[in-house]
Amino acid sequence: MKRVIIIIVVIIAALGAIAYVLTNNKKKNEAKTAFIAEGGGAVAVRVADVVKKVVDLDFSVNGTFAPKQELNFLSENTGRVSKIFVDEGSRVNKGQVLARIDAEIINTDRETAEATYQNALRDEARYKSSYETGGVTQQQLDQVKLSTQNAKLRLQASQRKLNDANIKSPINGIINKRYIEVGAFVTGTPGTQLFEIVDVSKLKLKVTVNESQVANLKIGDQIDIKSSVFPTEKFSGKVTFIAAKADATLNFPIEIEVANNAKSSIKAGMYGTAIFNFPKQAPSILVPRTSFVGSVSSNQVFVLDKASNTSKLRKVVSGRILGDNVEILEGLNEGETVITSGQINLAEGSAVTIVK
Repeated sequence: MKRVIIIIVVIIAALGAIAYVLTNNKKKNEAKTAFIAEGGGAVAVRVADVVKKVVDLDFSVNGTFAPKQELNFLSENTGRVSKIFVDEGSRVNKGQVLARIDAEIINTDRETAEATYQNALRDEARYKSSYETGGVTQQQLDQVKLSTQNAKLRLQASQRKLNDANIKSPINGIINKRYIEVGAFVTGTPGTQLFEIVDVSKLKLKVTVNESQVANLKIGDQIDIKSSVFPTEKFSGKVTFIAAKADATLNFPIEIEVANNAKSSIKAGMYGTAIFNFPKQAPSILVPRTSFVGSVSSNQVFVLDKASNTSKLRKVVSGRILGDNVEILEGLNEGETVITSGQINLAEGSAVTIVK
């Protein structure tokens, strides 16, 4: 009995839901019918006047500063760190010695390579003398020459390792992180991380812009930069990178190179605002984006013939898409009226009535 009651309740609930859906659909259809009926047999449409407006292209976007150069510096030699000449926060120049690896073993290898090379030179001289008197063959002389060349290359490699015992900075910058201490053992393969060096004398402000904004940008454009942390400071930059492809959010990544002030006030990771200013634009004819038949790419709109209250299909040339409006380059004149809704029911010469 209890099961029968539950089944009956479920059936009643299902019938109620179906009735609700049917009633809701009926109301929607009645609303559409009433909208068409307002035209008294003509197609009900909405319209907008064709006007000229001054287009303001200026905009600003926020982003984060990144160092123009940053380097995780790895060791190229194997050995024990004997001295460190810098600490975190130290400002360094390209070529400056940052640390030194114990060169005793490296120096021994270099001296051995030097002795081997000098011995090879003497052997080569003896073989040349013997060759001239017929004591050795050309093949034997060539083999000695090859040994001399190999000994020279080993000497050059040993000298390079000895030079690399003095670890030098490859860029100008600031020691942001030091990973080694005196006495630490470092390896050359794979290289042990020694220092993180960043150069903040110039920074990159990374921002994203939309499709209508990126269309007005080019490499080399000068941009005003503001920092909320230093509101009284003035910074400027230039566009150095514009992505050729939009990201997952359909925006385009932009990079702006910014010159830091003498105090290097801006730090990598801070927020900044790029202010894009453009010359004042001449007034342009603008129409709502919904005026187009199908889509903007169709370049077709319906114009209202005010004398006969009919629709006229007009071919136009569209320009920039500016938010909800589209610039019209050819095909429309100021003062005309375009139809912005109801185009799906229109044809050339259809009678229309305006719904406000």
